[in-house]
Amino acid sequence: MKILILGGTGFVGPHIVHAALAAGMTPTLFNRGKRNANLFRDIETLQGDRDPLKGDGLSSLQRREWDAAIDICGYVPRIVAGSAQLLAPNIKQYVFISSISVYSDLSALDIEETSPVGSLSDPATEKVTGESYGPLKVLCEQAAESAMPGRVTSIRPGLIVGPGDTTDRFTYWPARISRGGTVLAPGDPACRVQFIDARDLAAFVIQTVKEQITGTFNAVGPQHPMTMGELLNACKTATGSSADLTWVSPEFLLEQKVQPWSDIPLWIPDTPEMRGFARVNNSRAMTAGLKCRPVDETIRDTMEWFNSHRGNVPLRAGLSTEREGAILNAWQFH
Repeated sequence: MKILILGGTGFVGPHIVHAALAAGMTPTLFNRGKRNANLFRDIETLQGDRDPLKGDGLSSLQRREWDAAIDICGYVPRIVAGSAQLLAPNIKQYVFISSISVYSDLSALDIEETSPVGSLSDPATEKVTGESYGPLKVLCEQAAESAMPGRVTSIRPGLIVGPGDTTDRFTYWPARISRGGTVLAPGDPACRVQFIDARDLAAFVIQTVKEQITGTFNAVGPQHPMTMGELLNACKTATGSSADLTWVSPEFLLEQKVQPWSDIPLWIPDTPEMRGFARVNNSRAMTAGLKCRPVDETIRDTMEWFNSHRGNVPLRAGLSTEREGAILNAWQFH
């Protein structure tokens, strides 16, 4: 099979390329050639811009045929519509990487693919912000489906983790726990967490192409429900750490002006308004073939990549050593 990958040189893209090659497919990359331009020297790469209004736009895709296109980097409906409409006559399937951020009601448990999604007061906006990101993804899904009715696969992952992730939104935990000492653990150890290894997401994407599976899928893991306590203990085991986990109440953390998710990755207080967070239903994707590797494998491989590629670069997410120590000290005497 011949596939076109829109993007392909960032974090998730290379994993999709490797999964495609492992499946015997022939990938072609389309990007601006500005990021990791030499990453896949033996793979055909077409240069252009996702935005049809910029430079040569999508012109290098004209009069070319592929079995499927995989859109990794679509955020603006107009731009997704441009590629989907251009490719529609010459491909069988359009796979769009969306997000579980599309869902509007995080107070609901067991969010499914048919659950309510967000909307914008100004659907014409192209400014991607924390508030507009999810609703824009909704419109991107709709733009692709409008261009290729019945031939679109919309895959909605949550937090994507694993080797190659430079955001450190997952890496913070194994990296911090591997250093040992007293580790600030947030809130309730029974609070749920969800994430997906980029390699498992890539394998599922390629499977939907190989089997021409269309529709919408929540691509979240792990394979079975996991709590924050289980994750942090898995980090201890996988890294061989003797770290001491000190669980600090969510109320105290908020009093200390700790920002959920950004200051402490993977943590959102389990309030009635957010009780559906990290409880997104993945059964449809699992039935279609999504498989998630054991979390200890993700932890070990992430740390191996981090230690070999990041050197002494400070973590981009999580509490600094000084702030963590100050909060723990305040917690001890509160």
